[in-house]
Amino acid sequence: MKKGYFAALRLCILTAISLLIVTACHSGFHQNTREIKTKPLALAAECRLVKHELGESCIPLQPKRVIVTEQLALEVVLALGIKPIAAPESAFVANKANFLGNKIAGITYIGNENQLNIEAIVNLQPDLIVSLYGINPETYKLFSQIAPTVKVKYSQSGWKDSLQQMGDVLGKSDVAKELLTQYQEKLTSLRSVLGNKVEKIKVSVSRFHGQVQLPEFRSQYSFPGSILAELGISMPDNQKNLIKSPDDNLIILSLERIDLLDADILFIAVDPGAKNLFHKYQNSRLWQTLNVVKNQQVYSVDSSYWIFGSILSANVIIDDLFKYLLDQKMTNINIIN
Repeated sequence: MKKGYFAALRLCILTAISLLIVTACHSGFHQNTREIKTKPLALAAECRLVKHELGESCIPLQPKRVIVTEQLALEVVLALGIKPIAAPESAFVANKANFLGNKIAGITYIGNENQLNIEAIVNLQPDLIVSLYGINPETYKLFSQIAPTVKVKYSQSGWKDSLQQMGDVLGKSDVAKELLTQYQEKLTSLRSVLGNKVEKIKVSVSRFHGQVQLPEFRSQYSFPGSILAELGISMPDNQKNLIKSPDDNLIILSLERIDLLDADILFIAVDPGAKNLFHKYQNSRLWQTLNVVKNQQVYSVDSSYWIFGSILSANVIIDDLFKYLLDQKMTNINIIN
């Protein structure tokens, strides 16, 4: 691969960083007090011009040094068969290392999703930077001076579209299609095993949020909710009544409205920083009045893949559903009308 040298980036990067501190929503940058030593932008001898959410980028035909700006992008590129050299730690939920395991062995961490270490990114000399939600137009301008940068739009209920779009961008369209075909077969298998029960049970998905320090329930427009909806499983009617638009992927609850979590089955994803909060609710009198608690149908699940995710997370959720929905205890419960 040929390498070209751009003029010094120092002033541009420092100026951009100052702007990003004010404007960035999800992408902060860790700036050491010492001066950043910039590295040259590596240019591929051959590249492919692709359109994406923030513009056009000429990306290497076979990128070797990919950096992702959030763990969701890490999951997507891994699924497509590309192992990035670097990724950030999770800022919102449990680290995806919980289920990705050896797939991410050797990857360098570049700070937190909310506070990326720009100096580390420059020093790693990436040949491609990939994002799903971690950059805005200003950060895109900065990253594009370090390496070709692409951003694919992500929505929780539209995660399959995002996967296919990323496959198109990275030249992995066939891989994305095959992944989605295998997922659909797995979903169909579970639906077949559940039979007519799938149309009767009401399932609630809750997250105990480490930052907000309040619980919430996830709607049919959320990532886990969309998987349950595709399976044919509904959320409780009193939750549905609070959902006004596809933008409502969650509703935050107070202790006084914990009754909204009641269902035939309740899946609870507890953030690493919310364990004490969860115990507080568990020990409350109102919690003990829930039918789902009385029927012992509350299941604790991993927030690293139940809250935000793509194809790898979706497959693990299906594994959980096979495990819990076919549990012997569930066959004996009375379905809530």
